[in-house]
Amino acid sequence: MLLFLLSIPLIAALYLFLQQRRRRLAASYSRLGFAQGALERGPGYRRHIPPALFLVSFTILLIALARPQAVVSLPKQEGTIILAFDVSGSMAADDLKPTRMEAAKAAVRDFVERQTSSVQIGVVAFSGSGFAVQAPTNDKEAILASINRLKPELGTSLAHGILASLQAIAMDSGPTPPLSSSPSPTPTPTPMPEGAYTSAVIVLLTDGENTAPPDPIAAAQTAADRGVRVYSIGIGSAAGTTLHVNGFTVHTQLDEAALQQISHITGGVYYNAGDEQDLRTVYEELIPQMVIKPEKMEVTSILTGASLLIMLIGGAFSLLWFSRLP
Repeated sequence: MLLFLLSIPLIAALYLFLQQRRRRLAASYSRLGFAQGALERGPGYRRHIPPALFLVSFTILLIALARPQAVVSLPKQEGTIILAFDVSGSMAADDLKPTRMEAAKAAVRDFVERQTSSVQIGVVAFSGSGFAVQAPTNDKEAILASINRLKPELGTSLAHGILASLQAIAMDSGPTPPLSSSPSPTPTPTPMPEGAYTSAVIVLLTDGENTAPPDPIAAAQTAADRGVRVYSIGIGSAAGTTLHVNGFTVHTQLDEAALQQISHITGGVYYNAGDEQDLRTVYEELIPQMVIKPEKMEVTSILTGASLLIMLIGGAFSLLWFSRLP
């Protein structure tokens, strides 16, 4: 299609030839006494404006037919969100109705339903170890099904929750391990360059203090090195409370200082969710990052529109000045 641009100089040369021929004819008629002074009274340079606009329009149209592309920076809401659930035994407590676990699930379901298709959501469960329940996807039915499968286990390892979340972010595809009562420990993720996942977020929801290694602060630093922010949501109180869960007496105490430090290191925010409404409010405040992403985009329609606009302007000038189209 671009080869047709070679016709543009030929069209311009033909137009100039016709204009010179017209002037010679006008001069000959003037010498014979016809149309005396026609050259002086003519429209002058205005005669050439409509044809020039038509030629420009035709040139742009030929370029448009070649289907050009341009790199356009478009703002869009996107990213990867990993919902890391504490599934320790204390999540079965009923101080949030019907239980802490079910209240957390209900709030998360509303959050998932509000996300756009450009946001990838994964689900990680952690107790004494961490494991992926759902790889990041925009399939809301799969996300909600994985959330519904969560059930209380034993122990609390914040570090495993963070490391398993980083592993889920790094995953491209593939089946995820099923939820089981005795999950295997999650391996430490392969080192990546700093800032590798700047549009990724981990939402760490827990109701207790860290009771199992490794060090959660070191895991938070690993997330920070990869550009991943951790938003910590604490359920319960720093004073702690004694709960009766499944026939056992469990004392649970929220370690707000550790959660605040984890969020601070990674550039995230710590929230305290004291009841069901607080929990829903927290998720309403978690808005995926708006990023400016350069993308290749075909601009045929834009150039075609510009071509038609210039052609209409040329036609309007011709009708206004000469009552005809060029």
